[in-house]
Amino acid sequence: MEAKVYNKQGKESGKIELPKEIFGLSWNADLVHQVFTSLNSNKRANTAKVKDRSEVSGTGKKPWRQKGTGRARHGSKRSPIWVKGGIAHGPTNERNYEKKINKKMAAKALFTALSEKMKNGQILFVEDFSFADIKTKDASSALKALSKVDGFERLAGAKKKVAHIATDKKEDNTVKSFKNISYVEVGELRNLNVADVLNRRYLIITNPKESISMLSAKLSK
Repeated sequence: MEAKVYNKQGKESGKIELPKEIFGLSWNADLVHQVFTSLNSNKRANTAKVKDRSEVSGTGKKPWRQKGTGRARHGSKRSPIWVKGGIAHGPTNERNYEKKINKKMAAKALFTALSEKMKNGQILFVEDFSFADIKTKDASSALKALSKVDGFERLAGAKKKVAHIATDKKEDNTVKSFKNISYVEVGELRNLNVADVLNRRYLIITNPKESISMLSAKLSK
């Protein structure tokens, strides 16, 4: 497999050979769905919490005597059937939403998503996406230039998050330059996962040779 490499000006600067083990896999919906839903579940915070009858304020004294009043018997004003009483069967913060994801599963799902993205022509390889200074103007200009590449017209002026930029190393200037551009997110390639690939229309990978070496290292592990 071969792919074109572009510069920040949107002009073709070369080509790169892509390994089929990463960019040429067939679609596996079950695997991708399992890893994707597990990632989202692991991000979920168990903050939903209500007070049961042992936690609400109020006396535990019996409201009235058991017999002889003509009223129904009650043992406590903190019972769930009383106003301001405890909540029955409500959510608690003891629930654990975490789901285990094996490293091989996560890697295979990532490569499957990358392969599908490549097949749809939604991965763009850019030789360098670093900036000397922190300027939103420079970042916006680069996106406008890359939007002239066939199939990537939506890169400029999108209303929703449309692209994920995966850098081969930590690029503070790049992250800060894109910070005010709401429809683009920047992250390191080593942290790339299925959710990052599937939640965005486009994936921009910088420094292709080094990036592909990093992905191949995941494959060998």
